[in-house]
Amino acid sequence: MKHPPWDQRAARYLVRPLARTSITPNQVTIATLLIAVGGAALMAAGRPALLNWGASIFVVARFLDHCDGELARQTNQTSRLGYYLDYFAGMVSYAALFLCIGFGLRNGPLGEWSVAIGGIASAVAIGAFFVNLRIDHAQGGDTTGEAVGYPGFAGFELEDGIYLIAPITWLGWVDWFFAAAGAGAVAHMAWTFFTLVKARRR
Repeated sequence: MKHPPWDQRAARYLVRPLARTSITPNQVTIATLLIAVGGAALMAAGRPALLNWGASIFVVARFLDHCDGELARQTNQTSRLGYYLDYFAGMVSYAALFLCIGFGLRNGPLGEWSVAIGGIASAVAIGAFFVNLRIDHAQGGDTTGEAVGYPGFAGFELEDGIYLIAPITWLGWVDWFFAAAGAGAVAHMAWTFFTLVKARRR
């Protein structure tokens, strides 16, 4: 990537010590998945303190998601297994996040609508997994082990918006952020379909 986003650049430096160990990129991916699901599970409790901890842990996991790919490139361990595992971990992480937040916020201003929003957003996250795989296949990314990129500007990608969930949760605005994130998930799915159509036309 000619101009990688800021979080990926940071991950590039942070994983350099790991490149001299026996830790593999796939191990980093699995650890990231467990951290993300653990953070999401805390948010299902719906209690403010656990919401704050869960959001913080999930944000850490999403940053670490860049470390496995960087480690693979620095140690020449890119593989199709790692490629699919990374995609799968991202899908499960986001699906768990939306489901757990929706369940945790059911007694808040959104009421039972939060459960419905969580279910829809989770289904979109799963659907985006398969669509992104087809985009990569159309662009040849599934053979190089490089995942499809996301729209970005000034070193930030669309996906980086998830980092906002931590400070917004700390401020007590997670209900409305969650509603906006659900709408954003649907918009992201529309973007992936549009990208797939363009890739196939090429």
